[in-house]
Amino acid sequence: MRQRFVFEGFTPHPMTVTARDMFVTENQPSTTVNSRGMKLHGWTNRMTEPRRARLQRGFAGWVVVLLLFGLSCAAAAQAQDVDPSTPQPETTVKTGVRIDMPVPMSSDAAESLVATLIRINASAPVGQRVTVVLRYPPDSVGGDETEFESALRLARAMSGNELRQVRMVSLVEGTVDGHSTLPILASDLLIVGPNAEIANAAQGEQGEVDTIPLIYQSIAKRRGLFPAAVVSALVDPELELALVSKVGGEQSFAAGATLDQLRADGGLLGEEVISASGVPLRLDAKQLRSTRIAAGLVESVDQAAELLDLAELKRENENAAIGEAKGVLLEITGSIASGRARRWQSNLDSTLSGSSDINTWMISIDSIGGNLDDSFTIAGWFASPQPPLQTVAGLVRGEARGDSAIIALACKPLLMKPDARLGGPGAQSIAPEDVVRYEELIDQIAKQTKRSSALIRGLLDTELAVYRYTHQKTGRIRYSTEEDLAGDVENPDAERAKWERGERIDLSEGLSASEAVLLGLADGESPSLEAASRQIGLPATPPVVADRGLVRLVERLGRNSTLSFLLLFIGFAAISAEANAPGLGVPAFLAIVSFSLFFWMKFLAGTAEWLELVALSVGLICIGIELFVVPGFGIFGVGGLMLTVLGVVLMSQTFVIPHNVYQLNLLSKGIWLALGGAAGMVGGFIAMRILLPHVPMFQGLIMEAPDAEAIDEAEKLGDFGHLMGQSGVATTPLRPSGKARFGNEILAVVSDGTSVSAGEPVRVILVQATKVVVEAIEN
Repeated sequence: MRQRFVFEGFTPHPMTVTARDMFVTENQPSTTVNSRGMKLHGWTNRMTEPRRARLQRGFAGWVVVLLLFGLSCAAAAQAQDVDPSTPQPETTVKTGVRIDMPVPMSSDAAESLVATLIRINASAPVGQRVTVVLRYPPDSVGGDETEFESALRLARAMSGNELRQVRMVSLVEGTVDGHSTLPILASDLLIVGPNAEIANAAQGEQGEVDTIPLIYQSIAKRRGLFPAAVVSALVDPELELALVSKVGGEQSFAAGATLDQLRADGGLLGEEVISASGVPLRLDAKQLRSTRIAAGLVESVDQAAELLDLAELKRENENAAIGEAKGVLLEITGSIASGRARRWQSNLDSTLSGSSDINTWMISIDSIGGNLDDSFTIAGWFASPQPPLQTVAGLVRGEARGDSAIIALACKPLLMKPDARLGGPGAQSIAPEDVVRYEELIDQIAKQTKRSSALIRGLLDTELAVYRYTHQKTGRIRYSTEEDLAGDVENPDAERAKWERGERIDLSEGLSASEAVLLGLADGESPSLEAASRQIGLPATPPVVADRGLVRLVERLGRNSTLSFLLLFIGFAAISAEANAPGLGVPAFLAIVSFSLFFWMKFLAGTAEWLELVALSVGLICIGIELFVVPGFGIFGVGGLMLTVLGVVLMSQTFVIPHNVYQLNLLSKGIWLALGGAAGMVGGFIAMRILLPHVPMFQGLIMEAPDAEAIDEAEKLGDFGHLMGQSGVATTPLRPSGKARFGNEILAVVSDGTSVSAGEPVRVILVQATKVVVEAIEN
């Protein structure tokens, strides 16, 4: 390879550049000046360099060539060892979890947060730390009401060993004061918004405060995020805090006696008072960032994710699955019954066994309830998912009435179609004492899902009065009953005085989707199941759990009232057809199949049990006895019809006696269904008598009566009308019946009532077919 170089102030001279020279000089493109003061553009002019230097550079060049050759050979060998068909690992999208902090924080909220963090830690991939951002929103108020024990419970968990696979980050976007500041001190990292402010931690503290500063210092020391002087001033408003500059240019915080000692020693070059003695400490976003307590200043959650090198910060339970979400779909439809509940639980349990990587359950709900105990069993299961399960999300597609509402409310997140309904009267009437019996479980579900316990109880017990309360100082909204408002405080009257009661929340007829979202019982609306699946982080609608298509088809058909009516109508019509045909034939088979399908559909729908089956079976047997054994319309007919109607009605509902308007509507529909089906019996008689005789295919099923001519001809074969008026001799005594001879023919005869002795002459006076009446002839 040859190349020309241009020398400024020198005649161009062709130079041969070898490969060795190229390796030595290929990274030196800048203009250089040689020993003669000439500028060179391009490669360094080796002709002007000392010979020794050229030899050294040449040797180095060969070394580089050999190294590159060796590396290329090794890479080629490694490439040959790699199977090109082997899939290469995909780039993992790094995401984090965002949790909105409850302010003020109660003990229940703290326990719920700790449980959530432990679950996230257990679900984290091996060898990786999951970033969890605790977000304090701009409207956070009421931190002074946070209980110290609650904040300490969370802070100890955050800084302890049980969350080693979780990187805790606090994102402060508003003012945080009181003991709500303690979890911030336990964080690995602090990010602030433009309006962030961390203020007086001792605000609102009225109990024993001697040990609180020590505990704050202990928690802060574990992380080292906040200097000890700042922590002391944060807890004790009487301490003066300053940012001091020492001799040598070192800057640090000093407070209290330490600050006084530094001033007395005269070793300060300067100081900036952050908070004076007696003035509560307030650190704004600028101060937190300039002192490097905060790692960054952001204006949105997306910027916080970018600062943390994350693609997205997903809201906790919006997609609680760490990594890729993989789920299954369970459809809870129709009535809630023990058998169906056990089948649902068994099917879901099977998705978590073995080598399954399922971590998300999607629950589609369109139910009228039916069994309070089973509903609470499922709800308690859904509210506390255990690893590897991370998310139990719900979608109310149609309605979640009665006790099925608690199943929906146990799902987090809970989405609703715009026209869906949550709560309201259902298939089972729920008494207030039933709700009291499950009050502890309701409170647990409310804690796990961060929903109002009073609103949940109000949806189940329509007699419960739930009000909207507004905190007079902070403006915080709370939904509660009058009893719950101050039930766990030492001074109930003082607690009630803090809250202003608003309007009563009407829960008697349930809630629409928009109302449920407004009250915090639902997390949003979704137009379809596919959209809801994507909202919770699934790539598409998940497959149905234990996909037994036939069972799901029959369950769906069981909710079709038109098909139920047709089966009953066909069954009763077939019975009436069988009553008009001798023996057991096609109509009897159709009746058995129709009633069996009707019961199977209702059984899988959860509304038919053994009582309904017995009532329907006994009723049909009684009708059969009335038709085939003792014809007429007696006790078997009336009783059988009543039992049949009762069985059909009970199969259409889960209750026996209605207790609300909704149950009355179900009862009326069931009665009309039964009566409409029974009308098929009348229709069957009409069809057999009028229509079917004219259809050639069904003529064999009809037992036609003989015509009048055939009957007359048959009767004429035994007629003795030709003996009318003839005379004969009685061969036996006639008292009044006996025998007489007419010519050569001896017949059985009857006298006219007189006694006739044997041998006396008689004359025929009346003939009725084979009956011959005679009288004695006087000599």
